[in-house]
Amino acid sequence: MYILKRFLTMFLTIWVIATLTFVIMKCIPGDPFASDANVLPKEVLENIRAKYNLDKPIPVQYVLYLKNLVTFDLGPSIQSETRTVNDIISTGFPVSATLGLQAIVIALFFGLLLGIVAALNHNRFLDYTAMIIAIIGISVPSFILAPLLIKFVAVKWGLLPVASWGSWDHTILPCIALAASPLAIVARFMRSNMIEVMNQNYMKTADAKGLSTTKLVVKHGIRNAILPVVTFIGPLFAALLTGTFVIEKIFAIPGLGRYFVDSIFNRDYPVIMGVTVFYSSILVLTLFLIDISYRIIDPRIKLSSKGD
Repeated sequence: MYILKRFLTMFLTIWVIATLTFVIMKCIPGDPFASDANVLPKEVLENIRAKYNLDKPIPVQYVLYLKNLVTFDLGPSIQSETRTVNDIISTGFPVSATLGLQAIVIALFFGLLLGIVAALNHNRFLDYTAMIIAIIGISVPSFILAPLLIKFVAVKWGLLPVASWGSWDHTILPCIALAASPLAIVARFMRSNMIEVMNQNYMKTADAKGLSTTKLVVKHGIRNAILPVVTFIGPLFAALLTGTFVIEKIFAIPGLGRYFVDSIFNRDYPVIMGVTVFYSSILVLTLFLIDISYRIIDPRIKLSSKGD
């Protein structure tokens, strides 16, 4: 019953986001063709507006907008007349997803590793070193770290390509720039949780009974300490996907984020609304799956709501 309610809530959330996106776009003064008003004949402008349903009343536009979302037909792009929003998403999202997923793997793997090492060496050299790395990662935003990586690693030392997209080498620098901040947050999160778990009575009892440190940490420590980190994966996933907007622009990566930024400058409403709803749907679906994963990670958690 709880899963069904969460599933219905997921669709309600997507509808609210889609509606708010539509309202915000309509509240912006003017339209995408305002700059062409003095260049093109009036009849041509009217035909163009009719093509994108901009000549219809706003309630009619809203109904057509929802109909297109339901049928997965997001319409043509205003700036790229030969391409539809679906084409732009299908072309750009695989690139952004590759970049984002690689950054997530880096952030989770090294973040968990740093957090565990720091917790097991609490108030020692490795703990201090890990936390210094974490503080640096949190303090330096990705749009500052990215140019620094380009300047030193790519330009000065010549170890990796400067920008563009092609081989696996092109993904390393943008992935590091994207993963640095969430890696630091995961490390601090895991460290504090791990320290708390290791001081629990049942952990001390298991240690007193002669359970090896490896089994104690892996079987009991990490499993109990990682649950709060799972809660962070949803926002982390969203942050890395939306964070690719700036990184893709800096590294000239042909991902969906780059198209989205360009659409904002060009006032390409169909692309802005389509990409916003698309990314929001991914985020909502991710949060739904994370809720379900709680039960898998910790069987003691029951997926039920009050009154069920």
